[in-house]
Amino acid sequence: MASIDTTAHPPAATDPPTKYSVPPPEYKGSSFGPVVDMALRVILFATALVAVIVVVTSKQTKLIPVAPGIVIPKDAKFNHSPAFIYFVAALSVACLYSIITCALSVLALKKAGGSSTKLQLHFIIFDALLLGIVAAATGAAGGVAYIGLKGNSHVRWNKICHTYDSYCFHFATSILLSLISSITLLLLVWLSGYVLSKKIARR
Repeated sequence: MASIDTTAHPPAATDPPTKYSVPPPEYKGSSFGPVVDMALRVILFATALVAVIVVVTSKQTKLIPVAPGIVIPKDAKFNHSPAFIYFVAALSVACLYSIITCALSVLALKKAGGSSTKLQLHFIIFDALLLGIVAAATGAAGGVAYIGLKGNSHVRWNKICHTYDSYCFHFATSILLSLISSITLLLLVWLSGYVLSKKIARR
């Protein structure tokens, strides 16, 4: 009669859990980027819009003496200078651009994984392009405004801000707002680069 083997066998060794058995933790910053991006684009829209409104409403009329006992009305308007026209055009483009990109940020915020790598790359390219446009417009308008404030005796350009005080105040305010818009665009470029680098590092 065959004997039955009663030797106790050790339990079968189980495979150790691999590091891939547990799904990787979800990227906690996935919603951080779109939220900050959307907030910055709202700031860009507000500053650009207010700057445009302030510029186009800067018209001021003064009675300028041209001869003893003779005065004529003279207007100061933004469209008298090509630099100011470019300034208004650049800020108008920035205002429209902020609306479009803010809508894209809202859509990215609703997605589970946040904005895509391709969208972040496009944001970097166009934000940097618009930054150059707005910064150039701010510098050009600031240069003309400085001439209006201080004049230039070497080329006999007279200052006008002592006469058109309200006009110059409007432009000083709009240039300050445009500077804030430029800084906001710079922060957007940095933010998009940061989010894009995080996405690439996770691959």
